[in-house]
Amino acid sequence: MSQLPAPSLPRRLPLPSFPLFFSAKVFRVPRRSRWVLGAAAAASSLWCAAAPGAAPAQAIVALQPSLTEAVCVLGACERLLGIDRYSDWPERVRALPRVGGLADADVEAIVALRPDLVLLGPRSRAADRLQALGLQVLVLEAKSHADIRANLETVARAVGRPGAGEAQWQRIDARLQALRAQLPPPWRGRRVYLELHGGKAAASEDSFIGETLARLGLANVVPARLGPFPKVSPEFVLRADPDVLVVAATSPAPATRPGWQALRAVREQRVCVLPAAQLDVLLRAGPRIDEAAQQILHCLQALPTP
Repeated sequence: MSQLPAPSLPRRLPLPSFPLFFSAKVFRVPRRSRWVLGAAAAASSLWCAAAPGAAPAQAIVALQPSLTEAVCVLGACERLLGIDRYSDWPERVRALPRVGGLADADVEAIVALRPDLVLLGPRSRAADRLQALGLQVLVLEAKSHADIRANLETVARAVGRPGAGEAQWQRIDARLQALRAQLPPPWRGRRVYLELHGGKAAASEDSFIGETLARLGLANVVPARLGPFPKVSPEFVLRADPDVLVVAATSPAPATRPGWQALRAVREQRVCVLPAAQLDVLLRAGPRIDEAAQQILHCLQALPTP
């Protein structure tokens, strides 16, 4: 896809001096920024809203795959000037300049693209520096389905399409309901262990992935009290004895792990193995969570019935 011509830098608009809440730290929004971050209605989420009268963003850099995808599903893909190294959907974004990631954003390259909006995740080290250089920065965090819903509408407002984010969420929600109805009755309430990063983490009930499992009608052996993505021991999994395992194709096969041959999921061959492309979709807290749910459903449907 050809790169858009560089737009003129946006004029600076004054802002009221709202405090910016991010986790336990409080920041002041620079007056040069047109975008205000405020406390979200949902706990532990960030809500970002455009200042009244702000012009819709026309030249955007997105530094997180879920944010790139949000821009595109909202019909503003052609406004993207640059993306992070991991963004790869939709296919048209793959030709865009890569400007690093959350931990190592190339600030000089971003500035050279002359965006009027930079979309970031909450752990980006570049936000303060980009703001100090006069760029408009919107920081969005997604820990839950509620956050994903809020973020879609926030991005929709930023690109001048209020209501489009909520419409996208309604589409996602309807599809999740339809997928739940397709789950075979013997699978309903079955207990899942969903492993990430080769066993370095697991998706608990408290994660957005755990919410996706629950929306399908599945249970989760990793409780919310352990946090969203805890590291659990092999002994924990053996004690939990889940009905089904979901692991990455790059992880050691469960049957080869010490003691795991005793797990009912291994004995009865109920192991979902996700290739890298499917795992990427699953890990992105954005507008394709329904696609992730469909991938899990299809995998379960191919396994022996419990």
